[in-house]
Amino acid sequence: MLKDIQVLNEKETRAGFGEGILEAGRRNENVVALTADLAGSLKLNAFIKEFPERFIQCGIAEANMMGVAAGMTIGGKIPFTTTFANFSTSRVYDQIRQSIAYSNKNVKICASHAGLTLGEDGATHQVLEDIGMMKMLPGMTVIVPCDFNQTKAATIAIAAHEGPVYLRFGRPKWPNFTAENHPFEIGKAQILAEGTDVSIFACGHMVWLAVEAAKALAEKGISVELINIHTIKPLDETTVIASVKKTGCLVTAEEHQINGGLGDSIANVAARQCPAPHEYVAVMDTFGESGTPKQLLDKYGLTTAHIISAAEKALARKGR
Repeated sequence: MLKDIQVLNEKETRAGFGEGILEAGRRNENVVALTADLAGSLKLNAFIKEFPERFIQCGIAEANMMGVAAGMTIGGKIPFTTTFANFSTSRVYDQIRQSIAYSNKNVKICASHAGLTLGEDGATHQVLEDIGMMKMLPGMTVIVPCDFNQTKAATIAIAAHEGPVYLRFGRPKWPNFTAENHPFEIGKAQILAEGTDVSIFACGHMVWLAVEAAKALAEKGISVELINIHTIKPLDETTVIASVKKTGCLVTAEEHQINGGLGDSIANVAARQCPAPHEYVAVMDTFGESGTPKQLLDKYGLTTAHIISAAEKALARKGR
């Protein structure tokens, strides 16, 4: 299966969101888009052109945008809020908790420019805590798609899902490798390759780097079970448990703090059901800084080489 995973092209995941919300709007007249002065960055121009009456420019007032979105659900609308991930979470956490999550409002919080790959904008914009913040809210669904095609599919899927959703995606062009028409099922992990020696669980941009790592490990005779955890919550515990029981060790890879993200979610399940050696590829309890995406991923240990090293450490701990 690994050899069949090839780059189709390179596209921004945020562009996948733009195409996805346009299609969601065509399918359901209740879909509306709100933005905090970032329509261009969130690729909303096509939606605005086709559905101008369903677009609300809230200005640089993210907290107000969340309140407006919550209110719109009462009239049956399906609001998609759009801004950078840091401003979608840290700046408005109180409004999300009180006005959206607490009353289970059908708001889709769509967050671009997440993680280190935001790049030169630096630490104030590179939110690395958002997955943890959002998954801790009762009833909140948290989705982190891996490429353009999957982001588009996820955006369409969340429009049909009842309840609050946090959809996280990125800024830069990134390898687009999932099938264009592959069905997206919320809460169901995507097994990219079956293996017997080590499980690698990844989300977002790190999935492609995990594909590269799995291919390199295969050349060393190491059989990798590679799983794309595009839905952090609800987590596909059945797939996680089955994989870890089969391989006996695991690696998690995410563009997020080591605390509170994908790794913690997987560890919680494994600790209760199938304890095994676990290595993390994540940002190690620090803020980011300004730099190119590649420079930052290298410096903070989020590369193919780091995933390979983590897998070898997990295997050594298992006693292979």
